[in-house]
Amino acid sequence: MNTRIRLRQAEVMLAATVVALAGGTVGFRLILHESWFQSLYRAVITASLTGLDTIPRNDAARALSIVMVLCGITIFGYIGAVIVESITGGVVTGAIAERRRRRTIEGLENHFIICGFGRVGQRVANEFRGADVAFVVLDHSHDAIEAAREHNVLFIEGNGTEDEDLARAGLERAQGLVAASDSDADNLYIALSARSSHPDLTIVARASDEDAEKKLLLAGADRVVLPYATAGRVLANLVLRPHVTTFIDTVTTSTGPDLQLAEIEVRSSCGVAGRSIRDLRIRHETGAIIVAVRKPDGTFDTTPEPEAIIEVGDVLIGVGTSSELARLEEMFAPREAVAR
Repeated sequence: MNTRIRLRQAEVMLAATVVALAGGTVGFRLILHESWFQSLYRAVITASLTGLDTIPRNDAARALSIVMVLCGITIFGYIGAVIVESITGGVVTGAIAERRRRRTIEGLENHFIICGFGRVGQRVANEFRGADVAFVVLDHSHDAIEAAREHNVLFIEGNGTEDEDLARAGLERAQGLVAASDSDADNLYIALSARSSHPDLTIVARASDEDAEKKLLLAGADRVVLPYATAGRVLANLVLRPHVTTFIDTVTTSTGPDLQLAEIEVRSSCGVAGRSIRDLRIRHETGAIIVAVRKPDGTFDTTPEPEAIIEVGDVLIGVGTSSELARLEEMFAPREAVAR
């Protein structure tokens, strides 16, 4: 939009200049009977406000000179206004946008921080956007910042290895952090800084190899992902078990149109703990299916029976459409929240 406006303003300035010079050239030619080039020269000198070559010989030429001077003042005034508007407009607009973005970030709670907005970080952001969760990007690369602006996401221009920059991204109020930098060393520092500042934070980090994975886990990361190993496993499974892989990809993608996976922690305030899956009639009431239950000790019941008891501290892994999973989450929501 701004580019089109600037182009239109340039066209107006050019057209006004051409019309003024052409009119002055013809006028001086007819009035003073000078050559075309001399008339053009007199028009340019007069309209550019550099002075008069010679004093016009008659009143008609003097009147035309006055008109040319006024045209020159108008054109230069318009050019100056456009330049000032371009400079001050950009500065003011940028300052307003920066202030609005900073206030929005300061108001976030239980959000996620993505440290590193390369290919992996951008993919994470797409998944977060599809899941409708709040997040902030933290990166110092010019290309990453431009990509964040292009994708219209909240961002902090800084380094995830710096405590001050993490604080600006709302680390103390965050629910989780993704260390997606291309550098294992940076991800290690990010994990250390984030864990020391926020012991309860969920941290997922990217690693290039198993050695970096071990160090990141020691630094405080809850989960570590090896993109190359993951990509190799997916490629192999696409050849060996293509339909299974496609199904898993479908249910684990937040932006997918069909089935999705969700995890729900069972709390004592939900009011339904201690009852079986059959007793709760989960499938009938919500439409979602419980495909696994993670027990408090970290073990998984991957094929829960209908008689399986849902206990406090369990994490339910459900599969269904977005509306079915919403009803499942509502069933296990804290009763105080439901009452409100």
